[in-house]
Amino acid sequence: MSYLEPHGGQPSTGGGASGVPDAPAPYAGYHPPTGRLGEHDGTGPAWHLQAPTEPAWAAPTAATSTSQAEWELTAAETERRGPGKRRAGRDGKPAKAKGRAGRNLPAAIGVGVGLVLVVLASLFIWKPAFLGVIALAAGVGIWEMVRALKAARANPPLVPLLAGGLLMTALAWFEGPDALQLGLAATLVATLVWRFSEHKAGFWHDMTVSALIAVYVPFLLGFGVLLVQPDDGASRVLCTLLAVVLSDTGGYAAGVFFGKHPMAPAISPKKSWEGFAGSVVAASAGSALLLYFMIDIPLYWGAVFGAVISVVAVIGDLAESMLKRDIKIKDMSNLLPGHGGLMDRLDSILFAVPAAYVLLSIIAPPG
Repeated sequence: MSYLEPHGGQPSTGGGASGVPDAPAPYAGYHPPTGRLGEHDGTGPAWHLQAPTEPAWAAPTAATSTSQAEWELTAAETERRGPGKRRAGRDGKPAKAKGRAGRNLPAAIGVGVGLVLVVLASLFIWKPAFLGVIALAAGVGIWEMVRALKAARANPPLVPLLAGGLLMTALAWFEGPDALQLGLAATLVATLVWRFSEHKAGFWHDMTVSALIAVYVPFLLGFGVLLVQPDDGASRVLCTLLAVVLSDTGGYAAGVFFGKHPMAPAISPKKSWEGFAGSVVAASAGSALLLYFMIDIPLYWGAVFGAVISVVAVIGDLAESMLKRDIKIKDMSNLLPGHGGLMDRLDSILFAVPAAYVLLSIIAPPG
């Protein structure tokens, strides 16, 4: 068969003096297709109608928030509509306001304000309620991590991790830091026994993932329980959270106006060294004043506190970005409208809380 002959063609049966083959020649019943790509009218060979396939490495993954083509399309649509015009939604209604990454801004603001109010109420109205907030955050965070990592072909057991998270939170509240470590050890043992009893392949891989979840979520959040226990514990927690907010805000502003040198392009392309410097400066200056007025700590110690919190907050942000890129997801879940998952909001805080507990225990030990 000639390499020009379509698949399924028949050999020529001859022809007249003109040299044109008689029917049924390979192309006797063939008519050029008039439909769209991928359609077949049944009258001719269909080998030319197959849509070109894209190699797997070229396909966008869920970890890519917006591709270059999408940005170009958005820019073209904006130019075509003209300034001040918005694309209509369904039934000609205006589309909902969204941010650069497609976030629903009203929903994001509403959820953010709600979370802040819950935390403030638990801190300053009835402190034991903050224990419930930490326990709930640990449970949701564990669920999000297990769900995300199962999509990456890991199989961490949810039940012992949830039980261990509650155990660590309770032990930190009632018994202190030593008991928190004991709770972590008990969680790892329970997870090992549970996973071993399942008799499935990949035991050590799943145990490594389970240990990561146990340390990363409930153990680190347990330091928030330790941080709130002193008489001025609510102020300590609030100063820590505000230091993280100042770090994020300063980094964003400095990055927008001065960012030129990428900090970790393979992990978080938008972060720059100029933004990192802005994070440290903003957190240091703000924390110096916050700790001076709220906890009566000298200004220089407050500045040191802010600088350390800023550094570990950025590390926490990069750590979760690296994890999400490795398992090819954009958000840990879609639990919080406009925000993604709870872990997407806790990434910086998880590393900041243990650092704050250790630092404040040194520079302002509870009386």
